[in-house]
This record gives sequence, C-alpha cells and structure tokens, in this order.
Amino acid sequence: MPRDIRELTDDPEAYAAELHRRWTGLLSYRYIGRNHSSMNTGPADNTVTLRRDMRNAAGGLLVAPLSISSPGGNVGSDLVAVPNPVIHSCQILDGARDVRRIEVLESEPLHIGSRMGYSRSKIVDADNPERVIAYTEGQGVKIGTPPGGLKKMDEAKLEIVDGPDLPPLWKAFGCVRRDDGRWTLPALSVELASPDAALHIGPQHVLLETAAVSAAAELLGTDRLQMQTWHVMFLSRAKAGPFRADAEADRGPDGKVGVRVILYDEGNGNRKVSTASAVLQTVP
Repeated sequence: MPRDIRELTDDPEAYAAELHRRWTGLLSYRYIGRNHSSMNTGPADNTVTLRRDMRNAAGGLLVAPLSISSPGGNVGSDLVAVPNPVIHSCQILDGARDVRRIEVLESEPLHIGSRMGYSRSKIVDADNPERVIAYTEGQGVKIGTPPGGLKKMDEAKLEIVDGPDLPPLWKAFGCVRRDDGRWTLPALSVELASPDAALHIGPQHVLLETAAVSAAAELLGTDRLQMQTWHVMFLSRAKAGPFRADAEADRGPDGKVGVRVILYDEGNGNRKVSTASAVLQTVP
C-alpha cells in the first residue's frame, strides 16, 4: 500500500525524495498531458493536446480530462501544502468536436484561508481563446504542511500516441466492469494515489464519469451523449480499494438525462468516498 507522506514531515530529505517519487509516478496529469508549473521545472504551459480517448461516442469532450486539467480548490501546491479536494464542478459550454488543444485560463484563487481554498478557471480553445469550452470551480482543504525548502521537479512526460489503437481512458486508468454491471477500480496503487495515500482525483473522475455515461446510455438506448454539468463532492479519503461506482439515471425532457453516482471503498468497510451528479444531452 502507498505510504502517507505526512508520516515523513519530520525528515525533510525523506519527504522530498518521496514527494518526487510520488509526483513523477502519478498517472493522472502525465497521462492527460497537463503540466503544472507550480510543481514542475521548465516553462509554464497550461495547454492540453486533445486525443480521441478524451472524446465521447459523439466526438465531443469527456469531462474527466477537463476536470483533471483544472481541478480547482487551491490551497497551494504540494510544495507548500498537503492538499485534499472537497468539491469540484465543471460546466461544459462547447463539446469542442473540432478543437485540437485546450488551455486553462484565469485560474483564480477566490479565497485561501488557513485551511480551506476556493478557486475557479476558464477552459478555452488554445488556438482561439475567445471560444470558451468550459468553466470549473473547486474547493479544497489543507490536511498537512510539508517541511520547508522543497523545490520544483523535473518530470518525465508520457508520450501518448493518438491513433485507432489508443485504449479508452477508463481502460488506461484501470477501470473494469464487473459481471454485476458495476464499474470498479482495483486496490489502491502508487500510480493512482495522491501523496497522502488516497485515491487521486484523476481516477475518481474517470471512474465516476464512466459509470455515469454507462447508466445514461442504458436508460436512453444510445451512447451519443455530451456531458453538460458535472459536480463532485469528495466525502472521505479513498484508502484501500477495490472501489465501486453505483450509478442511477433519470430521464429528463428534450433528450436530457441526469445521473447520480456514489463511489465506495469496498476495502474500507464499503465507505462512501465521493459522489457525483451529472446532466448529459443526447447528440444527433
């Protein structure tokens, strides 16, 4: 099992080494292709190149890549805080079928208190910034303070080649659909864990969205669906696994469908760890 980095607070050298190992090994941002200049050396780059695995069956954008690219809830980077998410929301204005790259702009820390942080961002077409793709907002909490003197890191980028053989995002993150129809993630692993030894927001967004889209598609009889609104509450740290997503869908007017999903930590007493609500729209 991954180790909670807060256990190393009194040993700055061990803390720095473990943070480097965990940050450079974390799959979420590297697989999506999101660089964080607050953590990584080199020039700032807030763009993400879109691939076919970031798109839904109708060719529009999945919400998970947007939410991973702009998580919100700013309480400081992992160099100055041990952050934990509380709430994330994303509203998609444009499915961006013909957009090649997105860019995260206007990342505003709305309020940062002694423990809680609130922020928002705007996601645009990187090649046409006047074209707004989505809004994100987030709330986070600081659950620890690292030792001082931590430095930015060199992070080796993953080169993900787009093409017809590229696996779907859910498969790349290790999601599996069980015989009972529920979508799951296996026991917690280092590449899917945040430094505090809990399931990172990246795989949570991927699993929750996959379960939501599957439930909506089964209800409506089509998977040509575009996510419009996405709201996630992180209830508790997902510490063990396997993790199970239970989804329920409700039909709305004009081709809309609403879905609610709860993520459970089956290895920790079936504890609820996050919950999501979504509105999707059928696409011709």
